[in-house]
Amino acid sequence: MAWLGLAAGGEAEVVTSPLTLIEAYDGRTTEQRWDWVLSRLRVAGIGKNEARQARRLLADAKPRGHKYAIDAVLAVIARQQKGQVTIFTSDVDDLEKLVPESIVVKKV
Repeated sequence: MAWLGLAAGGEAEVVTSPLTLIEAYDGRTTEQRWDWVLSRLRVAGIGKNEARQARRLLADAKPRGHKYAIDAVLAVIARQQKGQVTIFTSDVDDLEKLVPESIVVKKV
């Protein structure tokens, strides 16, 4: 929530994938709250190119299955960003396998 506050103030840009948003939905969030969160971040577009890149990341890192698919897409989006990039995740180990050391991965 702190990062969303910084984004609202123009001090940081929060970028994520549409898949990550769907994965994070827990059924308790109201439509109004969902719209508020969406208004404070940028949702990156996902197309064939990003799918190819995500597949290559998975092929190189060796994880398989749907558990890693969303992480791979998020890793592709993180790699496309300029400047200092931090990924917040519940599974640090999986994402650290998919991004270079220059991208910081933090546990939430």
